[in-house]
Amino acid sequence: MALSQRLEIRQGQALVMTPQLMQAIKLLQLSSLDLSAYVEAELEKNPLLERADAEPSNDVPENEAPASDREFADGEPDSSDWMGESLDVSRDSIEQRLDTSLENVFPSELPDQPARASTNELPAVSEWANVGSGGRDGDDFGLESFAAAEISLRDHLSEQMALALTSPVDRLIGAHLIDMVDEAGYISGELAPIAEKLGAEAAHVERVLSVLQTLDPAGVCARNLAECLELQLRDRNRFDPAMAVLIANLELIAKRDYAQLRKLCGVDDEDIAEMVGEIRQLNPKPGHAFGSTLVQPVIPDVLVRPAQDGSWQVELNNDTLPKVLLNQSYFAQVSKGVLKPGEKAYLSECMQNGTWLVRALDQRARTILKVATEIVRQQDGFFALGVQHLRPLSLRVIADAIGMHESTVSRVTANKYMATTRGIFELKYFFTSSIASADGGDAHSAEAVRFRIKNLIDGEGVSDILSDDTIVTRLRDAGIDIARRTVAKYREAMRIPSSVQRRRDKQALGQAFGRTA
Repeated sequence: MALSQRLEIRQGQALVMTPQLMQAIKLLQLSSLDLSAYVEAELEKNPLLERADAEPSNDVPENEAPASDREFADGEPDSSDWMGESLDVSRDSIEQRLDTSLENVFPSELPDQPARASTNELPAVSEWANVGSGGRDGDDFGLESFAAAEISLRDHLSEQMALALTSPVDRLIGAHLIDMVDEAGYISGELAPIAEKLGAEAAHVERVLSVLQTLDPAGVCARNLAECLELQLRDRNRFDPAMAVLIANLELIAKRDYAQLRKLCGVDDEDIAEMVGEIRQLNPKPGHAFGSTLVQPVIPDVLVRPAQDGSWQVELNNDTLPKVLLNQSYFAQVSKGVLKPGEKAYLSECMQNGTWLVRALDQRARTILKVATEIVRQQDGFFALGVQHLRPLSLRVIADAIGMHESTVSRVTANKYMATTRGIFELKYFFTSSIASADGGDAHSAEAVRFRIKNLIDGEGVSDILSDDTIVTRLRDAGIDIARRTVAKYREAMRIPSSVQRRRDKQALGQAFGRTA
């Protein structure tokens, strides 16, 4: 078999991931906050991009001077200028127009100003400016200057430490310990490394810490939850031997093992119910009263409102859409000049990237609106009647309805939120698996089934605790074919204890309330 070389021309179709296509896919799955950060970075890199909501320039054309600098042929101001009007600025005239004495409007005598020769003489313009600005000697301050700044936990503790500790060494150790307090008010770590780092004895650091633990708020500077609760109980003068045992066995409170707690504390049902209720009234994170890490609120990307005709109006949230324009005039102006080959390539690249960014942002907005509109159409029962009417929905159903690929719908629904009359929901919330109907009818949404399970458990009484098998029976009577293990999985996902634990909790609470009553 002879081997030879030859040229062939073949025609075929292939999907090429160009940088522009990769950029469009990346923008599609970004959240509104990530998109804003990305656009800000592009605005800094690309000189041809600018914000669409930028304020117009206030430049005055060179051939037109400001109105205050114009000269008129007759030497008089223009008749349209309000300054040309004849104004009566006498004291009597102003008091008549204001319907009050001038002393009630302006101070009779400004500080550091010479006395006026006549009581009928008005303040100078510069004096009025000082009064109107609210400042003296050119200082500008307003109401915001007097607004109290939010004090931090560290500043609050430092101010108290200055009074509680007098020794410079103690203050140095106390300042170091305060710097270690986290946002919840706890000190993490052992005291031995701190003492070694400061060159002090561990007992000395312990004494300073005990002083800091008496500061406000109660429970601050604790090293664990038990110590935090103990400090708050001591502040209320409620830390007795029984409370000490209860604090040492917090895991039994979490398990609701009140029988074991009664044995350990040596008290009856009434006392243990009162003690547990007192523990639950304490603040496990006292430092949060002074603020914590800034939590970024969820900003909806889509707004859904009821229309007058009974349908639903779906629109994009304009506040989350970055408005970017391509400055064509600046590009044309720069292109007219003499440019080097490297400068021409850079300018062309900026023009191309800017064009693709504007198109990608527009395409992203259109795609989100299209997907959101179809979701509202598919889940109209949820918007009208509630979560119990949420239908099972998959990405493929939406993709087939709008003529897009399933992966595109998945990217659109990631990190996007919809504001409705029932609250703010992530777009992926509306995609739930289906549970077959017992009578062969329409399938039920998994989220709607969870809602039914929660309602059944919330409505049970002390003597009528529903087991998982009973819940399965009641759901099948309602036309929902579901397995027992699925009910248990949904119940655990909603953090609902088992029927045995619920019966034990309600009996203990019923006995406690019956004794206290």
